Order: sequence, then structure tokens, then C-alpha cells
Amino acid sequence: MAYSIETHRHRFAAWAASTAASSSALCRFKVELGLEILQAAGFDESFATPDKLPKPNRVDEVHRRWRKRVITEARKRKIKMTDGVAAKLINCYLKSRFLCGPHFRDRRVQALHPPIDRTLLGVLAEKNVGGLKKEWVEMRTKGWSKYKSPDYSRVLKMMRQSLNGAPLWTIEQYWKGHQ
Repeated sequence: MAYSIETHRHRFAAWAASTAASSSALCRFKVELGLEILQAAGFDESFATPDKLPKPNRVDEVHRRWRKRVITEARKRKIKMTDGVAAKLINCYLKSRFLCGPHFRDRRVQALHPPIDRTLLGVLAEKNVGGLKKEWVEMRTKGWSKYKSPDYSRVLKMMRQSLNGAPLWTIEQYWKGHQ
């Protein structure tokens, strides 16, 4: 089989996602295992076009199922993974695969969740984004890698409230991890 652009994009997205998600001291794993987990959970080379994504009104529901699959696959590999780490693995994969590519205008891509980390939550608190400083501090203190499903959902709700209908990826204007 020839090396295709989809293979290339998939490998890059899995590398980026695995590197980001395993940055927590609570859940370390090698890129190779991150790739295995993603593929076993259905994020493979064929997961390449926006029609594979859920409709915007179903993204949260489908994301919960994705997290459960990723956590299950991680456990099979003796990795204890939380919803926060699973979400970061999924979100960084999808960001690399869809948002930072030719599909960013698609409605389904616009509805994808952003990666959440300490850096982002800290700036959201510092800037009092959405008037939710206390809540951002609380969620930063809790730590993204310790999030259970309700914690993750709470942060998404806070982001949506703060963004007033703008795509969730725009919250990353506050992320300073690129500096």
C-alpha cells in the first residue's frame, strides 16, 4: 500500500494528540500506545472527512461515547485514563485532523471541542473571561487530567457561555502554550 496523505495526516494527528495528552504526570504513555488507543477507538486513517463527525447538536453526546471507548482501550493496555486525558487525546487528534486543515469551515468541525489544559484555564481566569474568574480558577485548581465527565461538561458549558455562540476553537485565543 502506498503512503498516502491520509496516512500522513493520521500519524501526525496521533503523534500531536498523544504528546499533548500524556503531558500529565498522572497519565504518561508513549506515542505508540496513544496511536493504538486512538485506532482501537475508531480514530484511524479512514476517519478523514467531516461527514465522519457528529452533527453539531450531537457532538457532546458522541464525545462522551468516544471518551468511554478511549478509556476502555487505555485500560486494556494497563493505562489508567480519566475523562480529562481522554478528551485531550481526542480533541488534539480532531484539531490536527480537521480544524487545522481544509475542513475548518464545516459546521461539524466548528462544533468540535478544544483541548483543555492548565495554561488555557489559567489565562481564562486571569482575564476573567465570561465573568467566570472564580469558576475558571476552580477548574484549573482541580486539574484537567483529573476531570471526570461532569467536570469536563462544566468547562464546556462555561466556554460556550463565554463565547456567545462563536465556535469553541476560538477560546484558544487565550492559550499561551504556543509562546
